[in-house]
Amino acid sequence: MSEFQDCFTVSNLNIRIRELLEHRFTDVWVKGEISNFHHHPSSGHMYFTLKDTGSEIRCAMFRINNSYLKFKPNDGMEVRLFGLVTVFEKRGQVQLKVSIMEPLGLGDLYKSFELLKKSLNEEGLFLEKHKEKIPSYPINIGIITSGSSSACQDILNVLSRRAPNINVLILSVRVQGDGAADEIVQAINTFNEYGGVDVLILARGGGSIEDLWSFNEEKVARSISSSSIPIISGIGHETDFTIADFVSDLRAPTPSAAAELAAPLLDDMLLSISETQSRLIRSMKNQLEQKWQIKDQIDKRIANQQPATKIERQSEKLSQLYKRFLLAIDIKCEKYSKHTESLSKQLINLGPKHVLERGYAIPFDQLGNIIRKADQISVGEEFALKTARGSLSAKKTSDINT
Repeated sequence: MSEFQDCFTVSNLNIRIRELLEHRFTDVWVKGEISNFHHHPSSGHMYFTLKDTGSEIRCAMFRINNSYLKFKPNDGMEVRLFGLVTVFEKRGQVQLKVSIMEPLGLGDLYKSFELLKKSLNEEGLFLEKHKEKIPSYPINIGIITSGSSSACQDILNVLSRRAPNINVLILSVRVQGDGAADEIVQAINTFNEYGGVDVLILARGGGSIEDLWSFNEEKVARSISSSSIPIISGIGHETDFTIADFVSDLRAPTPSAAAELAAPLLDDMLLSISETQSRLIRSMKNQLEQKWQIKDQIDKRIANQQPATKIERQSEKLSQLYKRFLLAIDIKCEKYSKHTESLSKQLINLGPKHVLERGYAIPFDQLGNIIRKADQISVGEEFALKTARGSLSAKKTSDINT
């Protein structure tokens, strides 16, 4: 039993290591690149990894210290830290408890990310006009991710719940590490070569910038851009952005969200089909009514163009004209009759009888000719004067000069 008397418990060992480290590395400056940065929303503490090309260490910066920062830390940022090296006893994890953080610039990976992003953007790969429209009701969906990952299972769960009628085809690839980018490109090319799917989901779970780096490689970006099948990216968490997200036809914040964007709810599909059916029925009814109206108009035009109808219509028109003609003749005859009667009265009033009735007399020579001039008879010659009530004998006694 004596050999176990100096045996540490796990807790005691971690405590002893912490004490030794804190005694030896009380105040240290260390520089590196931030990765896996997380700012806890409720506590306000910051947790991240500080790394260089050869190693990494977990770091914690509590709210009492990070509240004095004049900048916002991000993944890929190169910083210089001052703090205490300690051990998180519960996990036996060495970490740096940070009290001061100073920015040094962007890390190499982040610089590469920004340079490629700028280059592809200037080339036009991110433009909306180059993006394919996501089909509203896909029948077949292709998935490119690690087949054994939780991201893949999340996608399948969402698809089976929302649209169990959709067919799913998975091409499993590595999503990080050497060769991952090549496998992703090959999977995209395979789907485009053989077709058979309406939309692709390119996905993986969250991780550091190193973990997601396969999706920041230019070859992957160009493969996505040249794909004839629309691609939805669901890479990492909502705050993670990769080059693949910018090039994809649609970006989803998570793999599960990508599945939701790719597949409409079955109930929504059925409702949409029902609404479309109702619209089609209304449209067909309206078109049918319009066709019947056109038919009625054509029937009327045909009826109006038939000879019997034309003759009947022209006969009615001729009958009306004849009646109007007779009426016009009657009016004219009455007018002329009144005018003739008026002229007759005038002629009668101007006749010899009426003239004699007014007290005039008409002279006649012995031969019975009307004497119109005084020199028609000589002095001493007899003539007759006819009056309205008889005739008188008279003799010219002299000429009277007037």
